[in-house]
Amino acid sequence: MYTQALDVMAKEGAPAAKPLRSAEELRLEEPLQQRFDARIDDGGFIEAKDWMPDDYRRTLVRQISQHAHSEIVGMLPEGNWVSRAPTLKRKAILLAKIQDEGGHGLYLYAAAETLGTSRDELLGALHSGKAKYSSIFNYPTLTWADVGVIGWLVDGAAIMNQVPLCRCSYAPYARAMIRICREESFHQRQGYDSLLVMMQNGTDAQRAMVQDAVNRWWWPSLMMFGPPDGESTHSAQSMRWGIKRISNDDLRQKFVDATVEQAKVLGVTMPDPDLKWNEERQHFDFGSIDWDEFWRVVGGEGPCNRERLGMRVKAWDDGAWVREAALAHAEKQAQRARQAAA
Repeated sequence: MYTQALDVMAKEGAPAAKPLRSAEELRLEEPLQQRFDARIDDGGFIEAKDWMPDDYRRTLVRQISQHAHSEIVGMLPEGNWVSRAPTLKRKAILLAKIQDEGGHGLYLYAAAETLGTSRDELLGALHSGKAKYSSIFNYPTLTWADVGVIGWLVDGAAIMNQVPLCRCSYAPYARAMIRICREESFHQRQGYDSLLVMMQNGTDAQRAMVQDAVNRWWWPSLMMFGPPDGESTHSAQSMRWGIKRISNDDLRQKFVDATVEQAKVLGVTMPDPDLKWNEERQHFDFGSIDWDEFWRVVGGEGPCNRERLGMRVKAWDDGAWVREAALAHAEKQAQRARQAAA
């Protein structure tokens, strides 16, 4: 799930001061809060027009917008390989995947807009560096094998995170996630298939290329689930509200357990000497994650932070004429409609 901002924002500065409310406002809010709590406790859904606490709304805007930003920025590492895909089939698959990611971003921006925040505000926060996207997209794609590993590990981690969001308490977000998860499943399968072809039918150099890519992406993929539960600032409250259904550590463990078995079929080894089956826990034990690296990347000091954000800002600036032309055309159509009705 590309929602690490849930756990990062508190580290970047003090929270904004809440506006003071009168005793009358608080009295009127009390039954609304009770109804909201009851619906959450019953496992129900909150719709866009329903009353919701300000903190719940802010948390959703932060999470959904960061998820949307991650989908859009996530197009960049793969876009560099469209012209260099080894076959026409792989080129078509990669183009379809990138198109899906753009669509996911649009679904999610639309879901965030139902909470009263405009798309221009969301994108402005991204381009200014105020809003974050998943740290995983600040790593370089050095070889074609990286594209396959992104599909297998990165999209695999995304699916592990995102499937529980189909039951998120905020209904517009949950509905968007149903389609997104279906398409992410295709992304994961195509990545794994690409790697399997290279491992089973490729040269020694290609197999070494796959192993090198796994070595570089394994630990950043584990970081995608966010900090350990004990250090996660917002997770407990998000789980109380039903926004989040499974904790960071539990999701990370599920991902490791599933991926290690897939790696055996693929024929690669994970770059973790501490990785081993624990019979008592019935789970795989794994080594310590470098959380200092995680926070460095989140803080803007990753290998590609400036490059990726710069490319997004340039794309926005270069597309200004398209947005202006679309607005002018819409105004012209509206003016004709007004004249016809007069």
